Amino acid sequence: MEKTITLQNFDSEVLRSDVPVLVDFWASWCGPCRMLAPVIEQLAGEAGGRYAVGKVNVDEQPDLARRFGIMSIPTVIVFKGGKPVQQSVGLAPKEKLLQLLDAAL
Repeated sequence: MEKTITLQNFDSEVLRSDVPVLVDFWASWCGPCRMLAPVIEQLAGEAGGRYAVGKVNVDEQPDLARRFGIMSIPTVIVFKGGKPVQQSVGLAPKEKLLQLLDAAL
């Protein structure tokens, strides 16, 4: 299951993670974000410990959105070793998100 990422747990859940972390920046009012949600849930269910999945609600966490220059949502960023290494903006198919993760594994 994907984790809810906040300013309070970002460092421990994302930056200090031993595995790559796919972070979905989203908002409840965003149609494409809602369309992407089942894909993010699938990826989380298939992670098997190889990677982690988190979600950042940009309305509730504006500081995190600003920190990573999120201008449009959904934006998915893959972090590895505490750094953003891959990014996708807009609605993306599962295959594209898997490619981003594979590149970070």
